[in-house]
Amino acid sequence: MAVQSFRDLRVWQAGVELVVGVYELTQMFPKSEVYGLSSQLQRAAVSVPANIAEGHTRSSLKEYLHFLSIARSSLAEIETYLELVQRLSYTTPERTQPLLDLTISIHRQLIALRNSLSTRLGEDPLPYGSTTS
Repeated sequence: MAVQSFRDLRVWQAGVELVVGVYELTQMFPKSEVYGLSSQLQRAAVSVPANIAEGHTRSSLKEYLHFLSIARSSLAEIETYLELVQRLSYTTPERTQPLLDLTISIHRQLIALRNSLSTRLGEDPLPYGSTTS
């Protein structure tokens, strides 16, 4: 299937799934965190599919790669916030693990997409990151 729109990208679809999961999780946080960790976690989650979409619509591959990098950075933020909310006992590891697993999957997909685009640009795909998280 040819990619006609960013909506066709599995990585974007997974990003949207991550946003939904994060919003569901943050509904259980204390009300005192509405403007704290809840907000930060939600913003980082929304950033992932939003930057994938924005990058996909840019006119150059270099710009696209830049936005994929921002999406990847947002995933690192999400992982950090999920660790914090566990340590603060706002949630349990059982509730955060599926989201952490999803961030790892999205990270791998972003690396694969980045490497594919880098190859088209004639860049070395390895510097972007070969780690799994």
